[in-house]
Amino acid sequence: MKKIIALLFLVFSLNIAAQEKPKIDKVLTQWHKAAAEANFEKYFSLMTAEGVFIGTDATENWQNDDFREFSKPYFDRGKAWSFTTLERNIYTEENSKTAWFDELLDTQMGICRGSGVLQKTKEGWKIAHYVLSIAIPNKNVEEVTAIKKKFDDNLISELKEQ
Repeated sequence: MKKIIALLFLVFSLNIAAQEKPKIDKVLTQWHKAAAEANFEKYFSLMTAEGVFIGTDATENWQNDDFREFSKPYFDRGKAWSFTTLERNIYTEENSKTAWFDELLDTQMGICRGSGVLQKTKEGWKIAHYVLSIAIPNKNVEEVTAIKKKFDDNLISELKEQ
């Protein structure tokens, strides 16, 4: 009897997690759409109050308030940025209060990879942490690292001095 109850609980938990994935997918799609449409309020309403955005530059570790301030001029001009999802994978915990994902995006920078964490709040799923990376083909890594070497060396020195 205990095994049957445990099995039913597992099936029920997996079913709940599976039901949450379309909701999470919708939040991420709406978030990207809000940026493309320069809808500042909608975009930030889909992030937690403590949300973090890690940009493609090594210096871009934006806490929510700083990210709002940085991005506001882009939204104000009528178009922030436009990311179209090419592929997305979503993962959830058994209790479905935390989810994480990775996605490939078609952007003005070419193919990028986004990844992050969402939290289930009273208002629904919200993005708590997002990381955007420019995807570099392995065959071009040496060339790209040579281009950014001086910048990286300076930043490494600066960070080590702190």
